[in-house]
Amino acid sequence: MNKIITRIKGGLGNQLFCYAAARRLALANNVELVIDDVTGFVRDRLFQRQYVLDKFSIPIRKATPAERLEPFETIRRRLMKWSSRRRPFPQRTYLEQEGIDFDDRLLSLKVKGTVYLDGYWQSENYFKDVEQTIREDLRIIPPTDEVNLRTAEEINGSLSVALHVRWFDETSNVSAVYYQRAIAMMEEKLESPHYFLFSNDAEFARVYLDLPKGRVTFVSHNRGDENAYADMWLMSQCQHFITANSTFSWWGAWLGGGQNNIVVTPDVEIAGIGSWGFKGLIPNEWIRV
Repeated sequence: MNKIITRIKGGLGNQLFCYAAARRLALANNVELVIDDVTGFVRDRLFQRQYVLDKFSIPIRKATPAERLEPFETIRRRLMKWSSRRRPFPQRTYLEQEGIDFDDRLLSLKVKGTVYLDGYWQSENYFKDVEQTIREDLRIIPPTDEVNLRTAEEINGSLSVALHVRWFDETSNVSAVYYQRAIAMMEEKLESPHYFLFSNDAEFARVYLDLPKGRVTFVSHNRGDENAYADMWLMSQCQHFITANSTFSWWGAWLGGGQNNIVVTPDVEIAGIGSWGFKGLIPNEWIRV
């Protein structure tokens, strides 16, 4: 039986990219898709990420231990990678992403037997032709607590702009100048919008940025990876977006808004942590500032 086993890894935004590319490849080849929700996290000692896609409407089954290459998963995976690298791309049974730029070879791949997919695949070009299916699969199951529901009411009752400020290290942060330009653009295009600010350091963002007085709500109550989906759900309820150099707000913007939404995103190239601006990442209709 032909099938694709996708290895999910990284934070929430990257997990969504892993899934979306694999889902499209499975649909294009009319083969089964299976989710490996374990091996991408068991050795993540640095960030200690966990699989968090159960909060989405994904209709795909999880991999069995055998499909996760257990027992001796590390050794068997290493051997599969080594063997596949020595074959032409279309003949590989273990497809590991090469670099971070969009790789159109994945779109025309013919799946035969079992293929392992291992990469972040950070571009909507990997799944644009099945966009409606991806949107259906990635409907977020809403949180039910009072704070999130009340915040959602505030968002839906205003001309809302999701503003994401993500702090990485000193070399990977976009500057305050970007945010000031993005806010100025929103002020020019919209009449007195209300900003809902999402950040991994909301207090620093309050000091760091010159924000419109009386029109900013700081959203900081959803803490921990297990609650990140709730922030993304709230973000996706907004009408317009100012993203960080972050796949988290990339997906908040992509899943949210509407036909006439405005998305402003950093026009920078960053390598390493917080990498941004590489080939295929930013949708054509988004505004780069």
